[in-house]
Amino acid sequence: MQAFKHLYNDFKPENYHIFLDVNRETKQFSGDVTVTGEALTRDLAFHQKDLAITSVLVDGQAVDFTLDEVSETVAFAIAKTGKVAVAFSYSADLTDNMTGIYPSYYEVDGVKKQLVGTQFETHFARQAFPSIDEPAAKATFDLSVKFDEKDGESIVSNMPKVSNEAGIHTFDTTVKMSSYLLAFVFGDMQSKLGQTKTGTQVGVFSTRAHKAAALDFPLDIAIRVIEFYEDYFKVAYPLPHSWHIGLPDFSAGAMENWGAITYREVALLADPDNSTLESRQYVALVIAHELAHQWFGDLVTMEWWDDLWLNESFANMMEYVAIDAIEPDWHIWEQFSLAEAPMALNRDAIDGVQSVHVAVNHPDEINTLFDGAIVYAKGARLMVMLRKWLGDKDFSAGLQAYFETHQYGNTVGSDLWAALSTASGRDVSAFMTSWVDQPGYPVLSVTVDGDELVLSQHQFFTGQGVDESRLWHIPLNTNWTGLPDVLSEKEVRIPDFAKLSAENGDQPLRFNAENAAHYLVNYSDDLNEKVVSSIQTYDAITKVQLIQSALKLAEGGLADYAALVTLLAEFDNETANPVNAAVSQALKALEIFIDEDSASEADFKQFVGQLFDAQYKRLGWDKVAGESFNDEQLRALPISWEVYAGNADAVANSTAIFAKHASDIHSISADIRQIVLKNQIVEHETAELVKQYFDAYANTTDQTFQRELNVAVSSTKNTATVAEIIAQYTNTDLVKPQDLRFWFSSLIRRDFSQDAAFAWLVKNWDWVQEKLGGDMASGDFIKVIGNSFDTEAKLTAFISFTDRFKDEPAFKRIVEMAKTQITSKIDLLASQKEKVQAALAKVV
Repeated sequence: MQAFKHLYNDFKPENYHIFLDVNRETKQFSGDVTVTGEALTRDLAFHQKDLAITSVLVDGQAVDFTLDEVSETVAFAIAKTGKVAVAFSYSADLTDNMTGIYPSYYEVDGVKKQLVGTQFETHFARQAFPSIDEPAAKATFDLSVKFDEKDGESIVSNMPKVSNEAGIHTFDTTVKMSSYLLAFVFGDMQSKLGQTKTGTQVGVFSTRAHKAAALDFPLDIAIRVIEFYEDYFKVAYPLPHSWHIGLPDFSAGAMENWGAITYREVALLADPDNSTLESRQYVALVIAHELAHQWFGDLVTMEWWDDLWLNESFANMMEYVAIDAIEPDWHIWEQFSLAEAPMALNRDAIDGVQSVHVAVNHPDEINTLFDGAIVYAKGARLMVMLRKWLGDKDFSAGLQAYFETHQYGNTVGSDLWAALSTASGRDVSAFMTSWVDQPGYPVLSVTVDGDELVLSQHQFFTGQGVDESRLWHIPLNTNWTGLPDVLSEKEVRIPDFAKLSAENGDQPLRFNAENAAHYLVNYSDDLNEKVVSSIQTYDAITKVQLIQSALKLAEGGLADYAALVTLLAEFDNETANPVNAAVSQALKALEIFIDEDSASEADFKQFVGQLFDAQYKRLGWDKVAGESFNDEQLRALPISWEVYAGNADAVANSTAIFAKHASDIHSISADIRQIVLKNQIVEHETAELVKQYFDAYANTTDQTFQRELNVAVSSTKNTATVAEIIAQYTNTDLVKPQDLRFWFSSLIRRDFSQDAAFAWLVKNWDWVQEKLGGDMASGDFIKVIGNSFDTEAKLTAFISFTDRFKDEPAFKRIVEMAKTQITSKIDLLASQKEKVQAALAKVV
């Protein structure tokens, strides 16, 4: 595929002077933009998309122009090169797919309202104004906005407002930045303000549909995280303010617009009266992620989208560093092992997966880069791996030098490696290149041959995969002394194993300490037996790691599923929340082998009932004053599995709690609400109950509660209810397009409702593309099918469905990977289903 033209090579913008007049009633806006900069050629093109341009002036003189909707440009000629001012007049429609300038819809006391906000990443600034819409084309921006303003409404942007004359809101000149970081939001908003120790004003904004108190927690987190980053990076936050704005409609989780970060409401707001520790941790991590971008991504920006990982991998790692620093009692690195590690391990084991650093040859490919499991989760694991290898002191010093050298500029990955190498004295590029530029990850095989310890590596696959003899620089991170620091060869043989063992106190030999590097370890049977024999003495992260490894090795055909079942049985009295969560993840992976209403399901329910019985009895249903964060967070997990297993006490308690709160189901404690709502549908579904759930969904502003209702009602065993749910998919007044993928996922993942959900998607794919195709979200529908289908008939149906768009740049890789996943599951079921069921029957 031919590379597309970079317009920045022809024109270097220096400043944009932008005036926008937005009308919410007509859903239109007009604009006047003057761009000053240096022209390097007489034939120029600026990005634009769906703009009705009426005039182009070059240094005050009108010029002819042509619009090309395929290349998304406006082209014109100028008389001479050099310093030039180009002015555009135009009009356009507000979008309705959460890109460019778009409305967000909500209700307050039955009155329909809207905020208008922006989403310019990746390349959607061109939908708002003609520009050189590339990350390297940094410039300053002078923004003025007029809108159909009503009493009490306000507008915020990247910089402080400097005037409001005749309804025209003018903001101070921005610092030099990329076009995708410009932002504004206007409408009826409430706010809470604070200030950091160094004087940066911090504010949280939302619609008035939410409790004002829901803004307190994110404000506190934002202030403390900024203060932490200023200390850690040794570089001051570069703007006068840091605004955090919740939008009712938002496709992603959040967006790091410099000084005006926008969020999906569930990722920003926290009800102090009825939220879970898990939901508050999620909010804190998202805020810390976006604030990390204010330095890494905004102050220093990738040169082109192929280095997107420079932004996202780093921010995904730093969110955990920051939250661990300001809330150490949360033990947030345990959450990293539970969330980021399995996500990366699962997707990166599929043949055909993208590498962290990947070339971009077409604009439509840019959105495919936002693969959360690779650019975010895997990339973060690689950064954690690097930080551990270098040590935090050298890592921090390297970052300081990186920011100071490249601030307000653009970089490529090698620039970061160079800064870290200088600070540490180690060859970071050699260490990291194999991880960033190659797809997949290795499995480290550990065996003893005679008196030699043999370490070898090869690529790990789940399902079919072509071994291309890739090698990685594997940090061994071993608990033994006397072993190499890094394995970069295919194999190394280390003599005198018996002597090494004695010198290390004959303790079990382990690798990848702290689960800090992106690889699996496959111990020989005798070595693995020693590791497992001491499992109860290990810390929580090590236990989590061993569970994850056992699952992945079984999925990759390198171990027996019976070994996984036996290992899980070791944790029938485990008190640590992360370990129980890892057990739960493994059990959910085993569910693929379990048929509903069968003898195997009875065995499975008995097994999970045994595993969680002790913690169910220890913790009960009610919070205890002064209990640990661990117990607060763990409680729901054993309850959920005991309800699933049919524990009579658990089911009765769930039913009783629902009855107590039947008139206000939102008042059920947030920790257990999902369980109670789902159980009520499974055990006591009626048409009236389904209506109650839909009504509650429509009338709440709590997006966490909405997701719980979605999951609960989608657990139906009634085909009429499935049809009723699907009928609401296109009702955007009820199911916002931002939430459609969650609704779809809830049905497609169940055998009972899978066919109906898939048939809807096939029929309505064009509509989905219209609502979500401008962003990276529509590919998620393909991913969830790949995660769910597991028969030859469904593989055939999937191939038939995707045939018409399988070669489109935005979908090509996703479609091929989904095919590989489905094929792998078909093979896995054929080879392992009977073995897993036999293993379960043996342990109960």
